Formats: sequence, structure tokens, C-alpha cells
Amino acid sequence: MRQALAALAALGAALQAGAEVKPAAPLQALPFPPGQVKLLPGPFRHARELDRKYLRSLAPDQLLHTFWLNAGIASTAKPLGGWEAPECELRGHFVGHYLSACALLVAADGDAVLGRNAAAVVAGMADCQARIGTGYLSAFPDSFIDRVDNRQPVWAPWYTLHKVLAGLVDMHRLAGNRQALAVATGFADWIDRRYAAMPDDRMQAMLGNEHGGISEALIELYAATGEPRYGALARRFEHHALLDPAAAGRDTLTGLHANTQIPKFVGAAREYELTGDPKLRKAATFFWSSVAKERSYVIGGHSDGEMFTAKERLSQALGPNTTETCNTYNMLKLTGRLFGWEPSVVLGDFYERALYNHILASQNPETGMMCYYVPLRSGARKAFNGPLDSFWCCTGTGVENQVRNHEGIYYRRTTDDALYVNLFIASQLTWSGRGVSVTQATRFPDGAASTLTLRCAKPTAFTLRIRRPAWCRGFALRLNGKPGGAVVGPDGYAAIRRTWKSGDTVQISLPMSLRTEAFRDNPNRLAFLYGPIVLCGTARAEGIFPAVVTPPAGTARGWTPVPGKAMTFRSAPGAFRVPGAEAPVTVTLAPFFREYKERTIVYWDRFTEDQWRARAAAYRTQQEQLRALEARTVDVVRPGEEQNERDHKLAGLNHGSGDFGDRKWRHAPDGWFSYEVKVLPGLAQGLSCTYWGSDVGPRTFDILIDGKLLTTQTLNRNRPEVFYDETYPLAPEMLAGKERITVRFQAGPGRTAGGLFGLRILKR
Repeated sequence: MRQALAALAALGAALQAGAEVKPAAPLQALPFPPGQVKLLPGPFRHARELDRKYLRSLAPDQLLHTFWLNAGIASTAKPLGGWEAPECELRGHFVGHYLSACALLVAADGDAVLGRNAAAVVAGMADCQARIGTGYLSAFPDSFIDRVDNRQPVWAPWYTLHKVLAGLVDMHRLAGNRQALAVATGFADWIDRRYAAMPDDRMQAMLGNEHGGISEALIELYAATGEPRYGALARRFEHHALLDPAAAGRDTLTGLHANTQIPKFVGAAREYELTGDPKLRKAATFFWSSVAKERSYVIGGHSDGEMFTAKERLSQALGPNTTETCNTYNMLKLTGRLFGWEPSVVLGDFYERALYNHILASQNPETGMMCYYVPLRSGARKAFNGPLDSFWCCTGTGVENQVRNHEGIYYRRTTDDALYVNLFIASQLTWSGRGVSVTQATRFPDGAASTLTLRCAKPTAFTLRIRRPAWCRGFALRLNGKPGGAVVGPDGYAAIRRTWKSGDTVQISLPMSLRTEAFRDNPNRLAFLYGPIVLCGTARAEGIFPAVVTPPAGTARGWTPVPGKAMTFRSAPGAFRVPGAEAPVTVTLAPFFREYKERTIVYWDRFTEDQWRARAAAYRTQQEQLRALEARTVDVVRPGEEQNERDHKLAGLNHGSGDFGDRKWRHAPDGWFSYEVKVLPGLAQGLSCTYWGSDVGPRTFDILIDGKLLTTQTLNRNRPEVFYDETYPLAPEMLAGKERITVRFQAGPGRTAGGLFGLRILKR
């Protein structure tokens, strides 16, 4: 580590003050600046314009309100809500994203309104920084950082400061705002002074708190200024507990908070480019491969309840909060970096998949509002932020997502100035360095073709490299109306080498077909795609969903297109069944990215005829058992369901609820919770509790009836991988003369009561 810092310092010392640092690592491809790629009418420009409208609706004084308060400057602005509210520990994070998004639109098309508004925010931040007087800049006091340094409880301050610093750097880098650079360097100087004397082991311990991509923001500041201190500081924020195993080819992600980790590797990737440290390249490439190839769902997103679940059981990790949108924002940033190192169709295919099926799917196409999660559990519905009362982490990345959607379309190769066409999006490239413009006319994915038309100031020789998608069978090119002329290279790109002139055209045929993709750990839980586009069905809310009953080879056969509706298909007769229904049902599939109102089904279970008969018989038995259970039930509590719990007078301390699979639960770490339930005087009864048989940890708790101990229960993988019921007889004296009792679940110190997935009073 010390050697790397010394090398970095030597490199920086050789540069003129303020000079931009050139990459030390070999880069094979570079994206074009935002001002050289113009989006033409289509879904991505529509998404961008909705985003622009929302950004323009936000008042600079409201965005600055908590910054002013923290600096002791009076403010009469109306506070924002949600995660930007004055009492939220993460306040200020969205403002950094706002600056980055505005800077991108200023760079893309010179948006004067957002340019003025963002400049006003920068000026307000400069005032706050000057009033504080140390270089520190935030919407919360620096005592939050003291708590991080001392390993005391606090929610992710460095995550927020990363967003602020990144926004300032982007305002300078993309919008040319010099004041932003001055504020950013003053802020970085404060960080440098704060950690100059901190030992490395204590620094690494501090990094156990979520710190976002602060290393990326600092290395970008180094790139912009040539000041070696900032590069060295970025390297001190490398979290070796994550980077070192990845560099050694070990996946240690299971059980970790997903988006805490991705920005560390985005920062490492940028550090590799500027330092040439091969260990950082190994870490970033291994991490990308682990997440993109082994831990991602069909839409390109990943995580369940924000966590990396075991990749060996990914098909079971389908809770209501899958695929946090922040994760994919960061994975696309990392994918773009890796593409620059070594272009490949694998990277291009992943970028396309995630861009259409997660990023585009995360925006409401009417309002422009954004999803925190894009849920893949059957029967789930997308939930969108409010314009002034949410400001989740994914609202911040969300306002950047739709103004970054030009980034992956075109790249130029550094070795011979070849031009990569990576995505099929209606757009116009101005390649000013060669006097060439390329207009891409396409209705993709509604149409299975794209046409490139070139304009050249003079005849110009270069290689056009067009991605040949892995999903495409029958990919073909026509040059000026004639077939052929392309050679597919080892990177998966079809290359045409010639001297180009104005009016040359390349027609790209991209035939799509209906296909399925299954989980690696469960080949009979699958999703449908048309080309790269994930398809979904709509669902009723009650939780009984159709299944595919067909041999594997016939799953994608027999579907018929729905006239007048692009990428929409109706299932073959008899292919889908519903438990308990006599007749098969018809399923209609349509693009997932377009569905934003209804409950959806993305993943479907598949059965053979014999398996379905067994499944139907099991369902009938289950229903008979349920009817018998209902006949014995005196009262039932459904934990996590608001009205049901209110009816049963829920009370407690340090308790909470959540979702697991298709069930809800409640538990109480270092606390308790209770319900008031009905009983029948004079009858023998029991208390039945439903638990998840794989629950582990310090889950030992007392169950009390009206304050008297009934039993002590421990949950420690009691019945792995299944839900089960534990029934406790209720002594007659506990019920004598009572029509209601209070059932309390009480944890001892350092213990957790629950999780409880269900509760019934049963006649014995």
C-alpha cells in the first residue's frame, strides 16, 4: 500500500498544478462526451425529458435549506421531506446527485435553466463552507464523522459526503463551474487533514461504515487537478476487506449489503486507470463477473432486501424488495469502465439488459418518478417516489439514470479510432475529431432493425464495429443496400473497414425471438424474453399464480403475437394452469419495462404433466388441511399486516416487521411485542406459532400469557428451509373466565424475539 502511494505521489509531482492527469493504464476504448451524443425521439429521450422536468421543478433554496441550517445561516425555505428532511441522518445526499444530473444536462445540450439553478446551489454551498471555516461541507454536523471514526452508531455519513463531493466535481468537469472546483478542493483538504495521522488499521475499521464511492470522487478530483494528495487520499479509502479477496478471485459477498460494496469497486476501477495498479483491475473485473453473471436476476439487477443472497439459492430470493435501483446505476458505471479496458459483447449485452429492463423500468413513464426497488416477486407492484417527500437513495441515482442513458451507445477505440456501436438507440453522434456524424434511426426494440447514416466532412477511413448481440439469431448487415462486408472479431463485434463518405448507410437486422432464461440453481423457475427484453404477465393480488405445464423444450413454443401490440404474446392453449382451477388459463406477456400500474409476474414455475398432477393433489390436500385448521381456529394474527395487527392491539418495544418470500414477519431485537387475541372460556385450546425453520442467531425468547410464562422458545435451524407450526397447550387456569388474553414475545438482553410469521388460537 505504501509503495503504491509513493508511486502515485511521484506521478502527481511530475505534473503541473491544475493539469489533468492522463491514464496510466492502457485504455482500448473511450466514450464520447455527452455533448456529442444527442438522443432522438424514443423511449430514452422521453425518459430524459421527464427527468429534466422534475429537476427543473426543484427550487435551489429548498435543496440548500439543511446546508444553510448546518452552517448557521438563516433559511425560510420549506424543508424537503423523506431522506432530505432536517432530522434525517442522510440529508444532503440527493443534492449531490442533483448537481451531477444538472451538470450532465448542461454538458449534453446546454440546459440554461438547470445551469443557473445548479450554479446557485454551488454558490450556496460555498457560502456554507466559508461560514463553517474549516473546509467541511455538509447538511449535518461533522460530529457524525466523529461517530464513524469512533465506531459509534450512525447512518452512513461518508455515503452522503461522497454524493456532495461527486456533484461538485461533476459541476466542474462537465459544466465548467470553477467555483465548484474550489469548494471541492477545500472539502478534500479538510478530509486530508482529518485523516493524515490516522493509522491504516483504524482507517480500515472506520470503512466498515457505508462510505459510498468517496474514493472515486477523490480520484476524479486528482484527475482534474493533478494534486497528488487527493490521489493518495483516494487510495486510503480503499476497503481492503472487500477489495483484497476479489483481487485474489474469492467471492465473499453473501450476506453483505449490496450497494455498500459496488461503489468501492467503481472507485477501484477508476484508480486502476490513473495508477495502473493491476490488483485494482483484478478486483474490479472479478467483482463484476461475480455479480453480473452469478448474482443478477433476469432484468440485470440484483439483491433481495438490499442484500447479496447466496447465489446457490438465488431462485428462492424473491422477496418484495428485489433489485435496488442504486445497485444497477453503479453496475452500469462499472461496466462502462471495464468496456474501456477491453471491449466485449458480453459487457455490451449486460449493459443493454440492465438499461432496458431495470433502469428504464424504474421510471414512471407518466410522472417521471422513480423506484427504490424493482420487485420481481410474483404479484408485486412497482412503487414510485413522491416529488418532495421521498428522496430515497434511488431517487438520487434515479435523477442521474435517465440523463446518463446516452453513455453506452458509442465508443471510439484508442488504438486505431475505430467506432463502436454498442446500443441500438435512436441517436445522433457528432464525432468532431474526425469530422463525422452518425445518425442511428431505429424503433428498437419495437422494431428489429436499425439504420446508421453517415455524414463526413471528407472521405474518412475507419472501422465501424457493431455489437452482434448474443440473443440475436440471424444478425445481418447491409452496406449501402448490399449484404455482407462485415467480419465478426473475437470481441463479438461485426467490423466494417472502409473509407466512409457522406450518405453511406449500414442497415442492421436484429431478428428477435421468444425464449426463456432459468435460474442456475433451479432450471424450472424461469422468465420469458423477446430478444433482450424481459416480458411479464399481470397478476391478481391473492397469491395464486399460473404455472407452465409443458416439457422444457416446448416452453417458448406456441405463443401468438397480439395484433397491434409490440412484443406482446398470448400463450398456447393449455400451457398454463392455476392450482384449484379445472380449466387452463391464457397468459399474456408484454414488456416489463412498460408495466408500471399492475401487479406483475416475471418468474414462472414449470411442471411436467406428472409433476403438475402431484402439485394439484398436494394443493387439494393443503386446502383440506387449511379448511380443517380454519374450523379449529378461534382467532388468527397475521404479523406485518397493519389492519390485522391494529385489530389485535399490537404493542411493543424495539420491534419491527418485514417480508420473506410471500410471507410477512415480526420480531423484536432486545425488545418485545404483544397481541390481544380471543379465546373461548371452558374449552381446551392451544397457541400455534408459525416460524421459518432456517432462522438462526440469538433468537431465544419467552412467550408469556397475561404476564405469566408459557414457554421459552429457541430458533436455531429447527426445521431447515420450511415454515412450520409450533403449538403450545394453554393451561386451563390461563383461560379461566377470560374471553381475551395478551400473548407477549419477550427477548432477553442481546436476544431477538421471533421472527413470528403467524399466530393462531386453536381449539384442541
